[in-house]
Order: sequence, then structure tokens, then C-alpha cells
Amino acid sequence: MEPTLSEGDRLLVSYGAMVRPGQVVVARFPDDTLVIKRAGERRGPRWWLVGDNPGASTDSRHRGAIAPDDVLGVARVRLWPRPRLL
Repeated sequence: MEPTLSEGDRLLVSYGAMVRPGQVVVARFPDDTLVIKRAGERRGPRWWLVGDNPGASTDSRHRGAIAPDDVLGVARVRLWPRPRLL
């Protein structure tokens, strides 16, 4: 699968928004790395994050599920290079 986003894309993010499976989110892994991933599913109280390009992505398969407080916001639209709903 092709990645949804490319390096240099600018996003409009709703911080503190309710997350639903399938949405693109800004999150923090336990080592304080900020990432943009897709919310896969809830595993108990935690979120399983997946990359759109699994062969070239570091996601919950490598880092495990993350706490809800570590999902910082939901990406609503890509502003640059051209608007596109996510």
C-alpha cells in the first residue's frame, strides 16, 4: 500500500479529539518519538497503531500498543501540497 502522507506534508490536527479506528493520528511512542500513524484498533485500553506501508514502517508491531494519553491528536486534512481529507 502506498503511504497516505509524504515528507514535507503539512497537516491540520485536532489535538485532544476523540480517536476512531482508521483515523490518521499524531502519537508519542514510549521513547518520546513523535509519529503519524493510523489508529488500528483498541487492544484493551490501549491503541494499536499501524503504518500505511507496513514493509517500511515502524509501528505497534515493533513498539507495542500505546496508552490513550499518548495519542495526541487526529489529522483532519492535508494542507500542503494540496488539501485532501484523510
